[in-house]
Amino acid sequence: MTSSLPEFQPADFGLIGESPAMREVYRLTALAARSNASVLLLGETGTGKELIAGALHRLSARSTAPFVRVNCGALPETLLDSELFGHVKGSFTDAIRDRAGRFEAATGGTIFLDEINSTSSTLQVKLLRVLQERQFERVGESRSVEVDVRVIAASNRDLAKEVSEGRFREDLFWRLNVLPIQLPPLRRRREDIEPLIRHFLGIYGQLNERQIDDVEPAALAAMVEYNWPGNVRELQNYVERAVVLATGRVLERSLLPVCVTGGPQDVQSAVFRPTDDQSLLREFVFNQLSRAGKEASNLYDQIVLPLEKELLHQVMENCRQVQTKAAQCLGMNRNTLYKKLKEHGLDKAEE
Repeated sequence: MTSSLPEFQPADFGLIGESPAMREVYRLTALAARSNASVLLLGETGTGKELIAGALHRLSARSTAPFVRVNCGALPETLLDSELFGHVKGSFTDAIRDRAGRFEAATGGTIFLDEINSTSSTLQVKLLRVLQERQFERVGESRSVEVDVRVIAASNRDLAKEVSEGRFREDLFWRLNVLPIQLPPLRRRREDIEPLIRHFLGIYGQLNERQIDDVEPAALAAMVEYNWPGNVRELQNYVERAVVLATGRVLERSLLPVCVTGGPQDVQSAVFRPTDDQSLLREFVFNQLSRAGKEASNLYDQIVLPLEKELLHQVMENCRQVQTKAAQCLGMNRNTLYKKLKEHGLDKAEE
């Protein structure tokens, strides 16, 4: 006889939504939580991958041990190796003492590797060894360290495509892809939009000491129709802004940005319309994505990446190809800039 799964509610997973797509996510998460197998969370930015990773740990037998999060895309390659696996004193300039890495910190528990697609091939080899042999070496040390850790990885890119295009190791992909869970974008679970709106109204109403009791039908219709390229995170942002702008107890259509309503805003809302270049670019991208239609595919590759490439090209031109100066202008570290330049074939610049 097969044992039945315990009945979990959406709140047990830290998510809002009763749609069939989300019910399938809950079912797979409950099944995966009962094992020690690696889990690969796939989905666009803002779909709740970190919340599902937390639920996988919380509902597992490892729940009393540490849950360690690592955003692989937020650290330069030179630091990420040390951050994950630790280092010994003297292994590099700033290594003034021995330091355990995140894998050791997660011993007995779970490590969540977000944006796993951003790691280099060298680091992918070390991650593969951890998954296969449960061993690794600290930076600057030859002695192997054994570790008992459950690995959950996440990517906002299609990892199978990354493998076929040579940007991600196939062997590591298969070791991570034991239990894949695909998180649906918000536009594919539109029946969850109203509950999410009301959930965020409650949160931000309390935080801002405002009471918003209802949603104007025209506002709800616009939000249900909108394609939400930024997913739940974007919805959360617009609801918070509406709460701040509201003078009554209803979320009105006029409180929403033009990219959602598709029409002119009133004076009250227009005062808060972004005018700086970065915000205008963001709104332009959202408008383009919204107009692309529900059946369009590869929107990120078609719209966002060309804009990013053009921005990098123009900044490098303005900074006379000096990467350090360009990184300062863009507000990112030089290693991140170099990685992006390399992705776009713009890594010809020299200091």
